[in-house]
Amino acid sequence: FSFLNIAELNMPKINQDNLPSRKIVVFEEGTTVAQRDVILGSLNDKRIKRMEKAGDIDVLENISNLDVSKLLKSDKVKTVEEDAIATTQARNVTIQAQTLPWGIDRIDAELVWPGGNNANTVKVGVIDTGISSSHPDLQANIKGGINTIRPFRGWNDDNGHGSHVAGIIGALNNTSGVVGAAPQVDLYAIKVLNSAGSGYISDIIEGLDWAIANKMQIVNMSLGCNCPSVALSDAVKKVNQAGIVQVAAAGNSGSAVIYPAAYPEVIAVSATDSSNNIASFSSRGPEVDISAPGVSILSTYKGNNYATLSGTSMASPHVAGAAALLLNNPVDDSYDADNDGKWDPSEVLSKLQSTATDLGVTGMDDLYGAGLLNANLASQ
Repeated sequence: FSFLNIAELNMPKINQDNLPSRKIVVFEEGTTVAQRDVILGSLNDKRIKRMEKAGDIDVLENISNLDVSKLLKSDKVKTVEEDAIATTQARNVTIQAQTLPWGIDRIDAELVWPGGNNANTVKVGVIDTGISSSHPDLQANIKGGINTIRPFRGWNDDNGHGSHVAGIIGALNNTSGVVGAAPQVDLYAIKVLNSAGSGYISDIIEGLDWAIANKMQIVNMSLGCNCPSVALSDAVKKVNQAGIVQVAAAGNSGSAVIYPAAYPEVIAVSATDSSNNIASFSSRGPEVDISAPGVSILSTYKGNNYATLSGTSMASPHVAGAAALLLNNPVDDSYDADNDGKWDPSEVLSKLQSTATDLGVTGMDDLYGAGLLNANLASQ
């Protein structure tokens, strides 16, 4: 691999690309496509997206406040909201030489592999900036993907963040580079963020829609914003109902947990350093479910490179990888609350939390949630 000199990467600013204004029209459940077309009327010409699996929504571009008022008069329209911009949750970039990532070692993921559990064929969707399709530490595990921003341009990573996240989840266990928590997992690149690491909420929802349609088992969302959204809330509920485990970065503000991590259906992950202390930047609050390494994490990067990044963006994929190892095992009867013989999202969270190493005050707390992730204990 090659080496790059990359200066500190600041967090992208909301709408820094002067992206056009978009509105999400959320219809009441059960509204037919024909009814939606009638309600939109002439505004159909301004529709740029339509989704049905992760919620009944249409996305319109550059519509007036008068148009919004007209739409809200329909009893079939639940709400009309701004299509907010979400961003990556990483803080800096520094290229390093090859080494074993300390985070993988800290969560004891490598202790799971000798027993033959490498999360083979577990399907994980990386909802992010894409994945570097030619990276030697990722290529064999990448099975497909989608670009919800520009569908005809493919899902290759033009930022680097998504490739870094993908490597933490499932970089190959070979003789070079790094290794991920679940080194034989099936990775799917769900590109919802642009080259600056920004993207519309509706693009994320379309990614979730694709995840349902293509039967992902886990989705990782190392992104977010302080933007509560009815449409996004409805979408994560649909994903949860489809049995897909959702993992997300808690955020890097040092204060409140961002969305989508703040939704109860999503596993919210805070970040710890190599001393098992909460990272100073890590968001915190009662929504935090569990913590994982997120400071100076070495992983794959765009252009067949490797990089060290910090952020809750890096903590979240450790949990997604551990969940993949867990899903590769038969369901533990003591956690199978509904006796359906399979791991449901709430049961996965329960197992991850009950096997975590308690940090901070005893029991659940706003910094670490249930404690530090332990992939080995969770897989037993």
